[in-house]
This record gives sequence, C-alpha cells and structure tokens, in this order.
Amino acid sequence: MTLSIIKEARIDENRTPLVPSQTSNLLDKLSNLKIIVQPSKNRCFKDEDYLKAGAEITDDLSNADIILGVKEVEISKLIENKTYLFFSHTSKVRQYINKATQDKAIIYKKELLREVIKKNVTLIDYENIRSISGEAYRYLGFGRFAGIAGCYNTLNLYLKLQNKRLLPRAFEINSYEKIKELISNQTFNKLKILQTGRGNVAKGSMEVLKLANIKQISIKDYLNKKYDEAVFCNISTREYIERIDGKNFSYQDLFLNPHEYRSKIKNFLFDTDILICGHYWDSRFPKFFSSNQINEFKNLKIIGDITCDIKGAIPTTIRSTSIAKPYYSIDINSMKEINLGNKGIAVMAVDNLPSELPRDSSEEFGDNLISEVLPYLIDKDDGRISRGTTASNGKFCSKFAYLNDFIN
Repeated sequence: MTLSIIKEARIDENRTPLVPSQTSNLLDKLSNLKIIVQPSKNRCFKDEDYLKAGAEITDDLSNADIILGVKEVEISKLIENKTYLFFSHTSKVRQYINKATQDKAIIYKKELLREVIKKNVTLIDYENIRSISGEAYRYLGFGRFAGIAGCYNTLNLYLKLQNKRLLPRAFEINSYEKIKELISNQTFNKLKILQTGRGNVAKGSMEVLKLANIKQISIKDYLNKKYDEAVFCNISTREYIERIDGKNFSYQDLFLNPHEYRSKIKNFLFDTDILICGHYWDSRFPKFFSSNQINEFKNLKIIGDITCDIKGAIPTTIRSTSIAKPYYSIDINSMKEINLGNKGIAVMAVDNLPSELPRDSSEEFGDNLISEVLPYLIDKDDGRISRGTTASNGKFCSKFAYLNDFIN
C-alpha cells in the first residue's frame, strides 16, 4: 500500500493531512506501507522533515494507491484511476444546479467534477466521512482551529478599532500555546459578544473567548441584563430560527421545509457589540437579517464571520478576505465596501483560517485521519468511507447523483 501527500495547488495553503511525526509512526506500525510526499515550499513542514521520517520525496505519484490532500486538487494534475481524499467543497452546490453563474469558484468545482468522472477517479470527500448518513458527526475537519483563529482575529480587530496595541497575528507566531498566553493577558472592557453555532467552529471560538477572560452568560441574561464587563452568549439554531406558524422547532423539519422558517436573531442583535459566526448555514435556510435591518442594531460594530458564506446568512459578508488582509468595513447605508475604520461595520471574513495555525491544525487533523479513517480505508470499511465517496467507477455515487445536473 502506497499513500501519498500532494503539493497543494493554492499558494496560500500550507496545511498537510499528515505531519512528519505521524508519517514516521505509520511507517513503523505498518511494514507494508510506503509514503510518498510531493515536494513543496509552502507546506508548514519541510521536505527534509518528511525525508527523516522515512517518506520518499518525489513529484511522481504514478505508483500511489491513495492520494491525500487538503484543498481541491489542481484539475490538470488529477491522475486517472486513482483514489483521492480532499475537501472538494461540493456539498453546497445544489443552489447552482441548472443556473448560469460567473462565480469562478463554482465554475472550478464543475470542471473539477467533470474531470473526476472523465478520468475514473475515486473521490472521497473528508467532509462527508460521517458516523451515519445525513448531518451526522464528522470525523474530520479543521473547524476547531478555524474557530480559534477566527475569534482571535476578531478580538484583534476590536483592539484595532479601539486604537489599542494589537496582538501578534496568529500566522506570525504559529503556535496555539503562544496564543493562549497572549490572549489570557489581554484586557477587554465592556462588551457584549454573540457567538452562533454549537459545532467545532463555535467550540474553538469559545475556547479563545474564555481564555480572554470573557464571561459566558445565559441567553436570558444576555437579552435582559446590562454588564460593565466583557461577556458572551452562545446560541444554537433553535435560538435564532423559528417556524413562521409558531409551531415547535425541529432540525429535521428545517432541512425538509426551510421555507416555513424565519430568523429571529435580531432579538439578540439589538444589544450586541460583536457578532461571531460559527454556525452551519445552507442556502435554503432563512438569512439572519437583511441589509435594511442593520440600522436597527445600533451597537453592532464588528462581525467575525468565521463561516464565511459569501452573500449568505450575513449580508455584510460580500467577499472573503485573505490572511494578509483579513478585514474590511461596510457602509450600512450603501452596503458597499469602505476603508476600515470606525464608520460602518467592520468584517473579518478570512476563508482559510486554519492555515494561520497550520502545524497545530494539521497535527489534530492527522490524528483523526489515522484513528478514524485510514483503518477503514486500508482494511474493512464500516460504511463511513462509502458514505464519504462522491464518485467511483466513472460515475457519481447514488447519494451524490444530483451532481450530474450540476456538471451538465
């Protein structure tokens, strides 16, 4: 069995599915295993580190049985009849079926999937490797570190707007342990922060809020009390979305009948200074609020949109930002981008946040890959691999048959 780690196509992508220490451990445990690593100057670990771990460094992946990446593979580099594992980000494309679009990211996904089918590639998407079918527990993801880096960036944005001394950027120090030390020694004054979501993204974000000595309060207290200190409240889907007819909320019903629901998050935003978004959102779901409602939220000055759904739940997220330039401001009247400052609403919308802490996030990802995926990929599958397989034998698997309409 030969595993390989590809060189990522994006120049700003420095994560890896396996770190050198994990590579070494796998080779020690599995005598019949060989690991190939494509050389890369951008990867957060040096080629020499993998060489010392026992891997072969080469661009040639023709002998690889399984090819591991992080982000979408470069289309021209797909090899016929190979098995690939990476984040294809194709699970949210239903809204683009039978629709013309000029969105370059969507066009790229179409071309990628067409080539997957044409070249008889077996595509296994990390995002869909779950405990059971549906919206079940995901074994793999970088969500926690997206939350950590996103919250850290958002709190740094607050310091910037307050003309206070900024903390070093996460990518500059490249250490979560150092972030813990820095944020715990920082003082945040009177603030009300609303955190959405209950998944790994939100959990990572709340780790940072708690490290910053920002007190978590109940929903009831958040809605009804004033504070002279920095506080935050965490809300789940049932707290910010309700049925239009007043009947009981149901997650299953929301997915089946999203048109029968509406947002009620404005009840929280009337007295919120910072909104941090760590929720799951689908294009069929109601948007959080409209651009016409923003003027009602007098205290809202910062939105840290970790989820980064462009023109999705949050109307101020009109584009994603880069690690180098993570912020912009939106004029709340014209909804157009303006220079960052105390006017309008400041937005943090970096779309590859875990890459700010690539070593830490890659190590956590690799641990889960080794324990929860590779044994079922190499030996007997308990169903999780088949559920995560998007395409095989020159066609989309039945669960993803709708992608035929998407690529055509």
